Amino acid sequence: MEGEHVNHTRDDLTVEEARARILAGLLPLEGEAVDLPGALGRVLAEEIVADGDLPPHANAAMDGYALKAEDTVGATPQRPRRLRVIDESAAGHPASAAVRPGTAIRIMTGAWIPDGADAVLRFEDARLDGDWVDVLAAVPQGKDLRPAGEDVSRSERVLARGNRLRAAEIGMLSALGRETVRVTRRPRVGILATGDELVPAGAALAPGKIRDANGAANAAQVLTAGGEPVRLGIASDRESDITRRLRAGLAEGLDLLLVSGGVSVGDFDRVKEVLAAGGEVAFWRVRMKPGRPMAFGHLAAPTREIGVPVLGMPGNPVSAMVSFVVFAAPAIRALLGAAEVLPPVRRAILLDAVVHKDGRRHFVRVRLEERDGRTVARLTGPQGSGILSSMVAADALAVLPEELESVPAGARVEVIPLR
Repeated sequence: MEGEHVNHTRDDLTVEEARARILAGLLPLEGEAVDLPGALGRVLAEEIVADGDLPPHANAAMDGYALKAEDTVGATPQRPRRLRVIDESAAGHPASAAVRPGTAIRIMTGAWIPDGADAVLRFEDARLDGDWVDVLAAVPQGKDLRPAGEDVSRSERVLARGNRLRAAEIGMLSALGRETVRVTRRPRVGILATGDELVPAGAALAPGKIRDANGAANAAQVLTAGGEPVRLGIASDRESDITRRLRAGLAEGLDLLLVSGGVSVGDFDRVKEVLAAGGEVAFWRVRMKPGRPMAFGHLAAPTREIGVPVLGMPGNPVSAMVSFVVFAAPAIRALLGAAEVLPPVRRAILLDAVVHKDGRRHFVRVRLEERDGRTVARLTGPQGSGILSSMVAADALAVLPEELESVPAGARVEVIPLR
């Protein structure tokens, strides 16, 4: 992993400054064609323009009779107008005859409007008598008739590049005749947890050991954000072990690398030395809590002309997960070419007072509920960066600005939904 140099700056960055530096060089990955069922949740890599009208032909909005509106003028139950029924039009089985003056065609909801008809008379306003129908009410032109192109017209832009495809978009694509669609390739995101104290989830705990939470949690977050997680395991605090695992990951064609732990100032935080040897990486302090220490840069990789972007996050589980929400998820969305890369934000009333005196932006874990038409937020309990249960209980992260000394109960705050 020969590299160039590492910038050991100790910048004290705002969240926005740090995120802007991370996103600055991230471009959308290439697109790939997938079948519609497999496109659910993916990001659209092409613009969708309709090559025809939807619906392609005028159709009936109600069961009744397709006719000419002028043949119903003045019709009442006492003085009905009588028309001859000459054919039937059902969904998928259009009538072969055309409507002429003095005639009507029985029609079902969704069936094509026969040529010559300009309105639909509902069954409840008609009385059938053999091959004749008595019109009991006048109807205007266009009544209960859905015109061709009512939903989408030919040459209309239907979906924009960068849209995340939901069931509705999948249905629209199918209605437009698409069997496949181009979506952005899922970013391959390497995940490496570091620390002598970590053991896999299934291992017995020896004295001083804890089970790794970050590897699994970050992998789940990568999936949620739309990426493909590549687990690189747990590295000890030895430079040789960290280097070996990073080399193995970089050889797999990663698009982004996440490393948790080893980016602080401790004597055993060897990740800094490894990143220094392998690429161009800056170490920051970000004015946020949890998640102050961070690293970002690029590591040289055999399959890439430009190095693989690497994001170093704190080792405490809550810090790592919060850092992912604030920085890694937007990075993945940028690689996907998503129209919106920043975390979605809502507003809520904070029911608990929070003492906030250290000049950092706090991301506190809260439960959300609706009360009297308002969204309210309550702390999940203790907010320590090692209290993983605070994330389990959380519906959102409440964002407390760094310029506030404290936040009183009843304050209106921004929240980032987690569910």
